[in-house]
Amino acid sequence: MKFLQKFHYNSPVILTFALICLFAYWLNRLTGGWANLHLFSTYRAGLTNPMMYLRLFGHVLGHVSWAHFMNNILMILLLGPMLEEKYGSKTLIEMIAITAVVTGVAHNLLQPHAALLGASGIVYMLIVLSSIASMKDNRIPITFLLISIIYIGGEILDGFQKDNISHMTHIIGGVCGGFYGLVLRGRKG
Repeated sequence: MKFLQKFHYNSPVILTFALICLFAYWLNRLTGGWANLHLFSTYRAGLTNPMMYLRLFGHVLGHVSWAHFMNNILMILLLGPMLEEKYGSKTLIEMIAITAVVTGVAHNLLQPHAALLGASGIVYMLIVLSSIASMKDNRIPITFLLISIIYIGGEILDGFQKDNISHMTHIIGGVCGGFYGLVLRGRKG
């Protein structure tokens, strides 16, 4: 038991998010794709359908493959703990939830005939937020500009390809991260 005391659940929001995503991935595998279709994807549905509102949050938990899951979760585990320490758990939960809803609503409005799932909007939010988190004295970090140009600019260019990737979600996630970084600059959790 002493051995287990050496471990610290250092980033509760990020670690819990990653574990819920892992659970969602395995639930989808066990149900032969039913869970992603009905719980962990967002797509246009009637406003009276209560599941539509749940899926606006839940779509960030689902992943179509192990590679999709690993790519998103590795970036989240890399960037998230630093941001959770800086802004606090409550603020990070709010940022994740708002980004999930904003990307879900935008997707449903602009791409009504496709389903969206995965945490890549959250990943892009964390990438851009981490690049601006060190902003001091209202001076814009060059890393923020480079990240914005490379990641967001690349997504704009890639958006013209037909590749089953929601580049719009990446862009909106990045914009959310930039917005949070500017609004919360200088604030500690």
